[in-house]
Amino acid sequence: MRLLVLGGTKNLGRHVVEAALRDDHEVTLFNRGLTNPALFPDVRRITGDRAAPEALAGGEWDGVIDMSGFLVREVSLSAAVLRDRCGHYTYMSSIAVYASKSDVGMTESAPLLDWPAGAPEDHFTMDLYGPSKVRNESLLTATFGDRTAAVRSGFVIGPYNPDFGNWGWALAHGEPMECAARPEQPVQYVDARDLAAFLLHVTVDRLPGPFNAVGPTRTLAALAETWRSVVPDAAPVDWSPSVDRFHLPHDGSNDGTFHLSNTHTLAHGLHLRPDEEVARDYIAWVRAGNSPPDPPH
Repeated sequence: MRLLVLGGTKNLGRHVVEAALRDDHEVTLFNRGLTNPALFPDVRRITGDRAAPEALAGGEWDGVIDMSGFLVREVSLSAAVLRDRCGHYTYMSSIAVYASKSDVGMTESAPLLDWPAGAPEDHFTMDLYGPSKVRNESLLTATFGDRTAAVRSGFVIGPYNPDFGNWGWALAHGEPMECAARPEQPVQYVDARDLAAFLLHVTVDRLPGPFNAVGPTRTLAALAETWRSVVPDAAPVDWSPSVDRFHLPHDGSNDGTFHLSNTHTLAHGLHLRPDEEVARDYIAWVRAGNSPPDPPH
């Protein structure tokens, strides 16, 4: 299959490209060529900016996987160019799209955030992250119809990814794991390799979305103990560090964000590896000389 990956050289995008190459797909990368430019030397590259995606007008692809769509204006521009040049368009979205942060068991049909009146479509702020993902999903659906899917994830753990990287680093170096969120804080995550495989599956099989691509809900305390269990004599968890890496309210007002239903996504092919395997592999990656990237915010 001829695949176009928008982005593809950092974090989750690396796993997507690696998975596509393992399955013998013909991959083209479109990005600015600034991040890891030497990665995937045998893959065709189109260097360009999403604000001026005319370089894509000369190609055709069976599927597009969009890993870099943030600004609404840029997603709109690239979608207009690719509308008649691809079979299916898979968009990497976020669980930040949901209007409620407290409802438990939300499915993909739960109400989404509104677009703030007067908000700019060509400027990114964290306050616009969720609304921008909603707006991008909407414009892609308007452009591609049932030829598009939005894959919504939250924490993504694994090599090259920042989420829970401080835990992997601590366990790899015999240091205490730190967590400023409360122990009973619910959390859902997905391994980067499992998410990459699902993104590829959705694109190859041309499945319409959206999909809540998350694992089961567990508490941070339970997850921390699972991670500690893979390292002999692991130090106790420090639940009161000076740095809050999770940015989650302690009053539980955001707990619904991590009680999403993943039933629909599991039924359509998301496979989740055990927590122990996720932790063990991340620790091994760090011990091999790698460093977790800094969180994006």
